[in-house]
Amino acid sequence: MADSNSPRYSRILLKLSGEALSGNKDMGIDAQVLDQMSLSIAHLVGLGVQVGIGVGGGNLLATVMNGLALRDALVRRNIKTRLMSALSIGTVVESYSSRDAIRHLSQGEVCVFVAGTGNPFFTTDTAACLRGIEIEANLILKATKVDGVYNKDPSKYDDAVKYDHLTFDQVLDEKLGVMDLTAICLCRDHNVPLQVFD
Repeated sequence: MADSNSPRYSRILLKLSGEALSGNKDMGIDAQVLDQMSLSIAHLVGLGVQVGIGVGGGNLLATVMNGLALRDALVRRNIKTRLMSALSIGTVVESYSSRDAIRHLSQGEVCVFVAGTGNPFFTTDTAACLRGIEIEANLILKATKVDGVYNKDPSKYDDAVKYDHLTFDQVLDEKLGVMDLTAICLCRDHNVPLQVFD
């Protein structure tokens, strides 16, 4: 049993979409959002939480660029950070290995995962859930521009209903757009909780 001063989750995977990094802009990276995210991550690290981050961006190159920007923001806060790619990119980032990632996380370093799974047809949501399972994360957090999960798009429908809690089977049965179905099935099959937040 953990003592009252230890964090509830010792290792997490945070999924940041390219949309989340753009803030109120249509595209690109909002420096203020990046600064706020790096501060929040610094607080988690300060609490002793091991943090892995899956970065989205719409395509493989964009995920790498977003990851580079996030790594730089974290390094500016004196947080040791590793940028790990599913694709071999040489000197820009290190190649992803779950064994290396777990070792880095155990040493208090943040690991930023880019380039999805390295394969076509898989979203960065699926890649993030896969990385979360591989690094043995206790929780996967998905940052979006919506403050939770709704039965329909709250930006289009005033009568959209927000769910406080869902099972993975409910998400699949109701075809809710939380993440793609592969990502949801991975979380369900490996019993890793998922939290969606703004």
